[in-house]
Amino acid sequence: MPSYYVYILKCENKKNGNITLYTGSTQDLMNRFEKHRKGLGAKYTRGKKLELVYFETHLTRSDVMKREYEIKTYTSSKKWQIIKEFQKKMGDTKYK
Repeated sequence: MPSYYVYILKCENKKNGNITLYTGSTQDLMNRFEKHRKGLGAKYTRGKKLELVYFETHLTRSDVMKREYEIKTYTSSKKWQIIKEFQKKMGDTKYK
């Protein structure tokens, strides 16, 4: 059964160092991340230093699209909160 992923990328502007978050969805998470890194993903992520900071899996395209929309409605602080919780579960201490 195919898996679908919703993910958040931390995007650092190489010119001024500003940090923003990009939310997307895909069936092939690592391939999509590589496309973003090579400048072949969304225009928003081009020319930025990228880090995959959050992802979750869903069984259906419908579920992943609903969740992507939900996350996109979150405030920046709410997104950072779910990232911190995810990183804690994954054992990464950098976002404590």
